Amino acid sequence: MATMTFVEADGTEKQVDAPVGMSILEIAHRNSVDLEGACEGSLACATCHVIVDPAWYEKTGVISEDEEDMLDLAYGVEDTSRLGCQLIMTEELDGLKVRVTDEM
Repeated sequence: MATMTFVEADGTEKQVDAPVGMSILEIAHRNSVDLEGACEGSLACATCHVIVDPAWYEKTGVISEDEEDMLDLAYGVEDTSRLGCQLIMTEELDGLKVRVTDEM
C-alpha cells in the first residue's frame, strides 16, 4: 500500500493510505478530504482540481488533451495542476503530495 499527503485548503496536511490503482479523487473521498468531484470522475468538470507538489509532477505522467480542456475551466490553475479523477495512484507515486484548492 502506498501513502500520499493532501494539503487541504487551510494548509492542514493529511497523510493517508493510497491504494495503487485508485484515483486521487477516490482516495480523497475515502479519507474525508474536501475534494468535490461533481461529475464522479467522468472527466466532465474540474471540481476535483488539485495542485501537485512540483517535486512529484513529472512522475504523474502525460496529461491528456481532454484533461487540459477541463483544467481550462478550473479556478486557480497552476503549472502543476491536475484533475484528481485522472491521476491514478501507482507504486511510483508512493509519497505523492497534492494541494486541494479552496475554490471550485
